[in-house]
Parts: sequence; C-alpha cells; structure tokens
Amino acid sequence: MPAHLLVVDDDAEIALILSRYFGSHGFRVSTAGDGIQMRHVLDSEPVDIVMLDIGLPGEDGFSLTRNLRGYWHGPVIIVTGRGDSVDRIVGLELGADDYVTKPFDLRELLARVRSVLRRASSPAKTDTGRLSFDGYVLDPQSHSLSGPQGDPIPLTSGEFALLRVFVEHFNQVLTRDQLMTHIHGRDAGPFDRSIDVQIGRLRRKIEPDPAHPQRIRSIRGSGYLFSPTVRRI
Repeated sequence: MPAHLLVVDDDAEIALILSRYFGSHGFRVSTAGDGIQMRHVLDSEPVDIVMLDIGLPGEDGFSLTRNLRGYWHGPVIIVTGRGDSVDRIVGLELGADDYVTKPFDLRELLARVRSVLRRASSPAKTDTGRLSFDGYVLDPQSHSLSGPQGDPIPLTSGEFALLRVFVEHFNQVLTRDQLMTHIHGRDAGPFDRSIDVQIGRLRRKIEPDPAHPQRIRSIRGSGYLFSPTVRRI
C-alpha cells in the first residue's frame, strides 16, 4: 500500500504542486485547507504522515500540531514560509518531527518525508527486543514507551528514535553530530538545534526533575550521555 500523505495548506496552488509531485513518487495524497478539513480526513481514514503549514485560517499550524498529539501520534512535518529560528524551535517543541521553510526544493522535501517515515516504521520491522532502564520499558516492536507503573508515555517518532539511540548506546558520550547521523543519516548544521529541542522534550517525559537531568546528562563541550543501565527483557 502506498504511504498516505495529508497536505494541510490553504494555498491551493502549493497543495496542488505537492499533491502532483508526491503522487508521481508513489504516495497517496489528500489535501486540507484548514484544521477542520484536516480532522475530517484523519477521522475518516488512516494517514501515515501530515505535512502542515503554520499560517492557516482559523486555528494555526502550531495549535494544530499541539492538539494533534492528543489523539494522533503519526509523524508531522511543518512546511512554512516562517523561517525564524524561534518558530522552528516552537514547532519542534510542540511535537513536529521536522521543519521545512518555503521556498523548498521538492527533492529535499521528498527525502525528508521518506526519512521521517523510515524512522516511524523501521523499529517495528528490525527489532523485537524490549529494552528496560530505571523501570521504563522501550518496545521497538510496538514503538512505545511505558513508565515504571506501566503507564504509556506518548512519544513522537523523533523522540522515540532519539531515545532508542540513547538506550542502545547507554553510558557513552554522543555528540550532536553523532545523534543526527544515527537518526537522520546526516550531520547537524551549524544552526540546527532540533536534537537539543527533542532532548528537552524527552527530559520532561523521563526525568524526575527536568531542570536537573540525571538520565540524559549534558557533558560540557562533548555532547550527551544516557546514564541509566539498560538491559534487554
């Protein structure tokens, strides 16, 4: 079955360009002009990935990204003309898996979509062993994380991929470039702070005190270290 891409953009010309381009590369594409139409599509049929503009009529893309995480946990890519670094950080903080600014290169956008989809799907295909640390259980097969009391902890595909790299390299210092290579297959750009943003989100989910993290530790001048002992169960 082809991957189902939902393009949410009120610019009909851009939506048409994206629909035709991704359709020609094997995707099934649906479009929506605002949040109401987006929810209608998501409620009606399975969607593999959402490509979301920020400047939408009514509820904007930031609000939609935040609210999406309450009921839909597939990958989200924000595609927008707003390239300010603050907007990028806000989008990633709210749970977006990637952030692309307009004007964009269609080939690069296609590569990013495929990369995000691989991250979202590959753990279930390549690893069935559960990993445990400090009472938490990371399950690559179900793409899930549960807490010490067995409660599910929602993770975006980017957060899951990052945590999986940490648990598979526990007690090792990893630089930002190494983390980016493990997750995206590329080095971090000089202004790419997406890893730092995702680490901040992860800390809020697995640290008793995110302001003073003990599990995902910052190593000054070197990178990050995942300190808990990890075992397969």
